[in-house]
Amino acid sequence: MDSRNMTLEEDRNTMLGERVLLRIFIGERDKYKHIPLYEALVELFRKEGLAGATVLRGIAGFGAHSMYHTDRLLRLSTDLPIVLEVVDQRERIEAVLPTVEEMMDGGLITMEKVLVLRYARKRSS
Repeated sequence: MDSRNMTLEEDRNTMLGERVLLRIFIGERDKYKHIPLYEALVELFRKEGLAGATVLRGIAGFGAHSMYHTDRLLRLSTDLPIVLEVVDQRERIEAVLPTVEEMMDGGLITMEKVLVLRYARKRSS
């Protein structure tokens, strides 16, 4: 049974309290085995049973090479910033980090403590 297939109450109780936020900064054009890296990372997090992942597309930014990417130029940037966020228990995040680092070629990874106040599925209608 998948570790994410729990009852609503188990989900809620497992995630509340102090957890870790993993934040990954990459470019929209970054690839892993010919697919967008952000898609490969989300699939990894899902397969590993992490609580959830969100992909955010930035409208502007720059990284280690100081190349400015924006969606406001006449020619649209083909490499806008992408931020992935994952919240889970520290041990679960740390277990997946070596694989994440192997998949990345550049980028930035940060971790910080967060306090989870709510974690619940939508109510059934």
